[in-house]
Amino acid sequence: MDQFVGLDVSQEMTHLCVIGSDGKIVWQGRCLSTPEDIAGNIRSKAPDVVRIGLESGPLSTWHWHALKAMGLPVLCLDSRHAQATMSGQVNKTDKNDAYGLAQIVKAGWYWEVGVKSLDSHAVRSMLGARAQLVGMRVEVTNQIRGILKTFGVVLSRRTGVPFERLVDEACDNSDPVLNQTVRSMLRVHSCLKEQIQQLDRQLMSRARGSAVCRQLMAIPGVGVLTALAFVTAVDDPSKFAKSRSVGAYFGLTPRCYQSGEIDRNRGISKCGDGLVRTYLFEAAGTLLTRVEKWSALKAWGLRIAKRSGLKKAKIAVARKLAVVMHRMWVDGVSFRWSAAGAEAAA
Repeated sequence: MDQFVGLDVSQEMTHLCVIGSDGKIVWQGRCLSTPEDIAGNIRSKAPDVVRIGLESGPLSTWHWHALKAMGLPVLCLDSRHAQATMSGQVNKTDKNDAYGLAQIVKAGWYWEVGVKSLDSHAVRSMLGARAQLVGMRVEVTNQIRGILKTFGVVLSRRTGVPFERLVDEACDNSDPVLNQTVRSMLRVHSCLKEQIQQLDRQLMSRARGSAVCRQLMAIPGVGVLTALAFVTAVDDPSKFAKSRSVGAYFGLTPRCYQSGEIDRNRGISKCGDGLVRTYLFEAAGTLLTRVEKWSALKAWGLRIAKRSGLKKAKIAVARKLAVVMHRMWVDGVSFRWSAAGAEAAA
């Protein structure tokens, strides 16, 4: 008899539920949240397992890769969909959640989440760490400026003059206590700047070593961060049957609300990876406002800007960039600057 397993994972313990093809419980229990302990219980309690349901979460990548390597038929389920399916439970417990996940994989009514490779996760952790450090550097910079303004010292922006030198000049004749306070924060600022530069060098090296990243960086406005973030977020381009689906995947398409006589589009959904969406938006802004060479994509975006405003044009171009990048990746072609070139290639 076919068996189905639901796993409700927490940091220390994992609740398991095994059901048969008739939907009845075969076994329920819990074990340590290690892949070895989970696999051991599944092999002993569910030898005829067909599908294993695991909700997406902080530990799902580790568990999915480890259980897959052990030859178990594990599926990573979309947590929002699974929670909506089990929302009718009167009592919400880990035990009941494991039973609900087992019933979901038995019925086949689930959304499977594609788990990225560990290499992609490693690069994404580097990108995320860099984004956090940049945010911390901005916060420290604003704190220094705010402290100095209290004492009537306003740091003016001078082209080519580093921020550290501006602060040093402002603190030369200041109060000793103020001087000590500001210089302490300045050391933190310098340390953050150094760590960001180290990550930038590592990311640059990674992008140069990737043929796909080099190909995507030929697109005007797309740099190292945008290319790496896009490649590691998509991971496998074949999972998209159509390139236009990539825009929706990154939350760059409008939300729809339709009920009875009401049918309206709202703002973009903002689903998916927020960091990639931010980089695509910045790349679109660079293409529209800073890239001097004309292209069919830039002309299209500027027509939208003239009609609907620059912000909407950036969002539209960001979505189009995601579609173009995916198509280039799949087809292995270079960026086509003119519409005539695209028609000739087609």
